[in-house]
Amino acid sequence: MTKDNKIRVRFAPSPTGVLHIGSARTTLFNYLFAKKNKGSFILRIEDTDKERSKKEFEKDIMENLEWLGLKWDELYKQSQRIKIYEKYLKKLLDSGKAYKKEIIWFKNPNKKVLFDDLIRGRVEVDSSLLGDFSLAKDLKTPLYNFAAVVDDYEMKISQVIRGEDHISNTPKQILIYEALGWKPPQFAHLPLILGPDRSKLSKRHGAVSISEYREQGYLPEALINFMALLGWSPQGGSASGGNPRDEEILSMDQLIQKFSLDKIQKGGAIFNIEKLDWFNGYYIRKIPLDKLIELCIPFLIECGLIKPNFKMEQEPPAYGGYFLKQKYTIAKTKKEISVDKLKKIIALEQKRMKKLSEVGELTEFFFKEPIYKADLLKWKNMTKKEIIKSLDKSYSMLGTFKDREFGREKIKEILMPEAEKFNKDKGYLFWPLRVALSGRDKSPSPFEIGEILGKEKVLKRIKQAQKLLK
Repeated sequence: MTKDNKIRVRFAPSPTGVLHIGSARTTLFNYLFAKKNKGSFILRIEDTDKERSKKEFEKDIMENLEWLGLKWDELYKQSQRIKIYEKYLKKLLDSGKAYKKEIIWFKNPNKKVLFDDLIRGRVEVDSSLLGDFSLAKDLKTPLYNFAAVVDDYEMKISQVIRGEDHISNTPKQILIYEALGWKPPQFAHLPLILGPDRSKLSKRHGAVSISEYREQGYLPEALINFMALLGWSPQGGSASGGNPRDEEILSMDQLIQKFSLDKIQKGGAIFNIEKLDWFNGYYIRKIPLDKLIELCIPFLIECGLIKPNFKMEQEPPAYGGYFLKQKYTIAKTKKEISVDKLKKIIALEQKRMKKLSEVGELTEFFFKEPIYKADLLKWKNMTKKEIIKSLDKSYSMLGTFKDREFGREKIKEILMPEAEKFNKDKGYLFWPLRVALSGRDKSPSPFEIGEILGKEKVLKRIKQAQKLLK
């Protein structure tokens, strides 16, 4: 803790790769701890490895943290702090606590190192097992453990919250603190994230970079809620393994209010992609329709269902009406489609979407003729003759409509009494009709689909289904 008891924590990534979910969760826990305690959250880019550090990785890290809503209060880059490291390296060399032998080494005092981990409790290490360890390649090229200590001291970091894979670094860092006459911060080592089989987390478990989650159509709110429960829960202990309980649906403000380090579990946190999908579907259902349309239109363009009638910006702005103000055509027919119609289409599938990227697959039959096998038209034990009769009935009844009357409520009003006559099972009328219109075994109701397709297209698709049977 600093002299004025000000909480200051940091996330210190190396820009040698993109931001992954493990690092993002570490950032989140630091951010929540800082905000809960009215402290400061610092982003420190550890870019002294000139060969491996890349500007594109630095950009990826910063852009994705901002997208997640994890905005830092202060930003530092180690590459701009070389003179500071040089000063303290000289101090250790002058005091005899470090020495040069090609590179600069720390002279191990060979003693017991004790520290109280805020998650794991008392940790004791015999430093003689570590031997002398490297501090820097030269006065202008510090290595990780040394640079981290100097930065944490200079930046007045009060708690170092990081993954348990850093526990082996902690004794070395404490020895450096002591050699420089500084008091170490408090340490908290988070449990690792594991796959469902308790092996090391990998892509085969569904874990990818934050950029890839964005590209797949996950929402930042869903990722934040999901990541917060990887090793932490509001009640302490393990979070639920299945679909989230009501008390696990938490906004950022609620997470800040409830967060504390003493509710972090010691064992590995299990990554469950199905639970992330559940969270994402939940948050998609909560999005106002205009915003959902704005988010979905780029996916409809990308999968080739619609084309923009304008030159798209390379990086369109975030939600703010940009896509709602434009004009589009259906890619297959080149006919113009209004934003209002796109709203109706996407609104039908909002409750079924788990990822924004699914919007193309879910709504494809609105933009092109469905392709399916005749067997799909069969409801229960219907014969081919019964399916044709059912479709004939739908065709004849829907054909009596005037175009302006072709709305979902009117369609339902006309068809429902007839459907109840079919073997006392409405599916005998509605299943073949719905499949004829969508080509799917799962889709919105034929009333909803029919309203959007319009009378002409509905009748055409019923005829196509009959041809398929014959």
